[in-house]
Amino acid sequence: MPCLASTLRTGPSVRKRMSDKPFKPFTLKELSAKLELSQSTVSRIVNGEADKFRISQKTQERVLQAAARYGYTANTVAKSLRMKRSHTVGVIVPEISEGYSTAVLGGIEDELLKDGYFYFVVSHRHRRDLLEGYPRMLLARAVEGLIAVDTPIEVDLPIPVVAISGHTHREGVVNIELDHGEAAHLALSHLKSLGHKKIAFIKGQALSSDTSRRWQAIVHTAKELKIDIDPKLVVQLKSLEPGPGPGTEIARQLLQSRRPFTAIFAFNDLTAMGAILALREASLRVPKDVSVVGFDDVLAASINNPPLTTIHQPLHSMGQVAATTLLSLIRNDVPNLCPAAITVYPKLMVRKSTAVAALHPPPLAAED
Repeated sequence: MPCLASTLRTGPSVRKRMSDKPFKPFTLKELSAKLELSQSTVSRIVNGEADKFRISQKTQERVLQAAARYGYTANTVAKSLRMKRSHTVGVIVPEISEGYSTAVLGGIEDELLKDGYFYFVVSHRHRRDLLEGYPRMLLARAVEGLIAVDTPIEVDLPIPVVAISGHTHREGVVNIELDHGEAAHLALSHLKSLGHKKIAFIKGQALSSDTSRRWQAIVHTAKELKIDIDPKLVVQLKSLEPGPGPGTEIARQLLQSRRPFTAIFAFNDLTAMGAILALREASLRVPKDVSVVGFDDVLAASINNPPLTTIHQPLHSMGQVAATTLLSLIRNDVPNLCPAAITVYPKLMVRKSTAVAALHPPPLAAED
């Protein structure tokens, strides 16, 4: 049986061949007259409100079949303009790829679909023109609110805005933020308990909103735990390429630094997985020679080889909280009560990529 969309696409061309006249979809008035039903009944059925008004299943089926046959669709755009509601929000992400963004979008989608909201997703790849242009483009499409994921919002907007890890401290923006201090403490305390003193750090790209906040937390926590950070064992991701590739590339640089280390704390899980590949290339075993800790706890972390010890960031829940908060702001359910920031908390997931530090750091190279 063909789907409704297919029927609507092919119907007009078939009708034209049969009648040799251009096909013109029925109006609500014409469809109601054809079915000998009131316009309000037909409108309620087509707009998905039949059960609310206790319209029989038989009548619903008759109306929907006739609507498909005669090409009638509800004019939701006109309705939205009349009600000043579009039931649409915009979502801005750096990129759409496996890992962070996918997990957050899943949570956003779950909550929006429950409330019958449609959403546009746009990815900016850190391009300045898109960062500046996308909010205006989404406003032009009548979105009622905006969710910015790992994306700073640098302009004032006339709609509610919720930022996930955007650290956008401006009026009208609610931030969903991870407690990075707790995350750093969990990771570094774990490594210290295993005897690791020579720890290498892979920082995030300068363009990522979380990079500065997370690194500040690491530096502060290392000082508290009396862990020395060797500047020669700190490297920063530069490539914006998604996947583990940048992690492999940057870990190779660590291996060429001529500084032995027994552990790596990576900016995210995909970077950590890439680092593990580079360590294997150098004939180093994880975790016997070098332990590796990731960040985020994406789906692939638990099935990596070895399964990755990581900081669990509740990405799906962050997406859900962002969506429910935005919908509350749109409806003005909690006027003037919404905080500027909502903090979420991490967990340490100990798996098989970390172990007791080797008594002697692996012979990566002679130390200076």
